[in-house]
Amino acid sequence: MRLLLINPNISESVSELIAAEAKRTASAGTEISIVTAPFGVAYIETRFEALIGAYAVAQLAAEHYSSVDAIVVAAFGDPGLPALREAIPVPIIGMSESAFATATLLGQRFSIIAISSRISAWYRETVERCGLEGRLASIRTLDKPLANISSVQTDQAQQLLALCESAVREDGADVLVIAGAPLAGLARQIRDRLPVPAIDGVSCAVAQAEALAALSPRHATAGSFAPPPVKPHRGLPDSLAGLLETGRARA
Repeated sequence: MRLLLINPNISESVSELIAAEAKRTASAGTEISIVTAPFGVAYIETRFEALIGAYAVAQLAAEHYSSVDAIVVAAFGDPGLPALREAIPVPIIGMSESAFATATLLGQRFSIIAISSRISAWYRETVERCGLEGRLASIRTLDKPLANISSVQTDQAQQLLALCESAVREDGADVLVIAGAPLAGLARQIRDRLPVPAIDGVSCAVAQAEALAALSPRHATAGSFAPPPVKPHRGLPDSLAGLLETGRARA
């Protein structure tokens, strides 16, 4: 089985964190590859940055989907996820969607632990898109600018652990979702220090991508996830133009 993880931001150091956690999670025999956005921002905090990241993901997914069994959008908030499912003919998994689904199997209410207060609105909207706002206990975030996105796990270790403890003690969280690619692997490191389950978006997404790829689901040809209609276009990369010209019928 071949899984592709796409980092929608430009931080190669974050891609290394994602790849390490993905390889720890993947089953024996699963091949993990990762690509990093060729344009965009160092890490995504806002809706506008997510819009840019979604375009980068679309371009990379269109270039690589034919050689893999499933794709993971490796950023919390899942930039572009529903739209990608219209056009890409292999299962597309998002870090946040898979983490939320896993959390609902482990407890009634979950809290999100994140790296930035600015990110809260976008994350809350992602929970709402998944129809799980009634299961969200809280979003707890760091409140200071990050000096180095690749070392936030170590630089802010005590603060992140304190956020987790507060979410359980004060917000009633049954499960902790450690959010964001820069925190990939942190849940594994601190889970034994917490009184409730802590889960990681990368590991959840990899496990669910393997499951969906094994199920070989049919690709939609009708309904809201049918391929985009063929129509005139201009200025698109060849990979995206090819999807629009032929839809998913060729897959």
